[in-house]
Amino acid sequence: MKPAFLYVLHSGNLYGTERMALATLDGLRDRLEPVLFAPPGPALGEAERLEIQAVEFRGARDLAIKLRPWIARHRRLAFAATGVSHSIIFLAWNLLYGRRNVHIHLVHGGTDERESYGRKRMLNGRGIRFVAVSEFVRDRLLAHGVAEAGIDVCENFLPDRQIADVPRRPAFREGVRNVVVVSRVDPIKRIDLLLDCLDRHPVLKGLNFRICGTGWDLEVLRARAEKDHPNVVFEGFSDRIPQILAGSDLLLHLCPCEPFGLAILEAMAAGVPVLVPDAGGAASLIEPGISGFQFRAGDAGDLGTVLEEVASLPPASLDRIAAAADARLRERYSSKAGLERYARLFKELADD
Repeated sequence: MKPAFLYVLHSGNLYGTERMALATLDGLRDRLEPVLFAPPGPALGEAERLEIQAVEFRGARDLAIKLRPWIARHRRLAFAATGVSHSIIFLAWNLLYGRRNVHIHLVHGGTDERESYGRKRMLNGRGIRFVAVSEFVRDRLLAHGVAEAGIDVCENFLPDRQIADVPRRPAFREGVRNVVVVSRVDPIKRIDLLLDCLDRHPVLKGLNFRICGTGWDLEVLRARAEKDHPNVVFEGFSDRIPQILAGSDLLLHLCPCEPFGLAILEAMAAGVPVLVPDAGGAASLIEPGISGFQFRAGDAGDLGTVLEEVASLPPASLDRIAAAADARLRERYSSKAGLERYARLFKELADD
């Protein structure tokens, strides 16, 4: 019998954390029996579509009840959690059952430092491996007291099937004209920085900016754009992001403290160049001037300068950037690369 791979999510949505959980479960099913535990939401439906066993739970007590039979009937277990309480529940049950296991705790980061990083140190010294999705997340864990020896960095990845099937932008025939931002419109994401930049760089009025996402700042920033920058359109939520990316010339990412940035990988897969801050997890995803572009994080003036430079590049230069990004994606952020990092964590569960 293969070891079970029990993966517990704190959310049933289908954002980056949930999509990575499903990609990891699906990618390791030849070695481990995948099971997803999640609150109500579309993640459970996607698991069923992928023929991954899915268990719905509502709250910590319900999770504890539903985890127990899986732990009871499997001699070997891989366990992954995104919430501290979920890891504690597994530790408690395993005191009773004493199963051979590899227990990893996924840290994707977030807007609340205490919830995203600070509480994790409660799990120090309990035989748990912390999995940070970027060096930036690793550094935040260290800053909040998580033991360095217990942290592994396993960067997010795109499934090879997604890379192969995604709509792709054709080769450039002219320079950058259509820029897309795929992001929540919350204060920490710094969408306001784009409008500050356009205030200072009126020459950029020839570019079209499309903001896909919703959040606390949506209506305020939409009103500001309608008043001062009609070339910026806030579209709200969209379920057509792959098609929108393929119809764009540049993906702009603005958050200076993004833990990773899965939309950046999706742009690479679509053949769309990316412009990111030089800070946070997003900064490590590209090589400046080779596979993408960078601006000084939080600096509206520098953002405008770089946008002007990128907009003036000839099509051949943009095609070279997109080709280099595609190569980087396939080498570092493909299923093979991403799953191998996880497989190494679970190798001790291999059959005797």
